[in-house]
Amino acid sequence: MPHDSLPHELMTRSFYEALYPFSLRFNSRRTLSPGKLGVLRHLAEHGRASTTELAAVVQVSQQAISLATKELEHLGFTARIPDDDDRRRTWITLTEAGQQKLTEELDAGVTWLQTAIQERLSNDERAILRAAIPVLQKLGSEAADD
Repeated sequence: MPHDSLPHELMTRSFYEALYPFSLRFNSRRTLSPGKLGVLRHLAEHGRASTTELAAVVQVSQQAISLATKELEHLGFTARIPDDDDRRRTWITLTEAGQQKLTEELDAGVTWLQTAIQERLSNDERAILRAAIPVLQKLGSEAADD
């Protein structure tokens, strides 16, 4: 049966199952949990954030984000700075060490993927993959909004 005639549910399951090995490979090469990596990524993109904002972004409880941010701070990857206008509010920011760690964590999966794409895919398959990137980005950005 051609892939374009797969029922929606079967296509969704097939897509999920195709992504699963990627998740395993990426996560096996990382030293930080996906949640902590999400915190560092959000801080790199937005500069600073409250723990409430971070909890929403990585979809964990306030208690879990509190523990995660304390651990990241202990490791030297984040810092807490007081709000200039509201002394009760504290911002979480990314340190230089945190930016370096984020780069290392992201590069760990990229190296494997780059090699796999180069060695295992034909030129035509690489073109198909390149064309799919905007669609995957759209799915990923919509998933982040959920």
